[in-house]
Amino acid sequence: MRHNKSGKRLGRNSSHRSAMMRNMVTSLILHEKITTTDSRAKELRKVAERMITLGKRGDLHARRQALAVIRERKVVAKLFDMVAPRYKDRPGGYTRIIKVGSRLGDNAPQSIIELVEEGFTPKPSKKAAVAKVDAPAPKVEKVEEPTQVAEEAKVEEPGEENA
Repeated sequence: MRHNKSGKRLGRNSSHRSAMMRNMVTSLILHEKITTTDSRAKELRKVAERMITLGKRGDLHARRQALAVIRERKVVAKLFDMVAPRYKDRPGGYTRIIKVGSRLGDNAPQSIIELVEEGFTPKPSKKAAVAKVDAPAPKVEKVEEPTQVAEEAKVEEPGEENA
């Protein structure tokens, strides 16, 4: 039984699987888009999101943790200097998986996994919305325009009519 064992085996033993994930996350960060099978892309998404989150932290300990997975220093430098700052306001969801059909040789479902490019606009939090509703609106005094005052002065009195 596989109780509390997360992740798919992908038909490999554990050392081969971890080496494959390391190579794939290195290629993803280096090229920012790779094509692979659907199940591998879904497993790669977990590792890639974790690496980008480490890059967002940006401290020395996070860099060493990333180097434990990504063995190329140039790729880790790109992750911390170029890739992670793009997602500083985004709370997650740094990758996108696009299904592209089946592979010709064995009909395996293929997909493209890529880093998301578009900007992120955060939604206002519920606490901020409640604070705006509770805050009293500033009082603004209504000032009449001078043209309205001049028109009111021209109002004719009853009894004076122009013929």
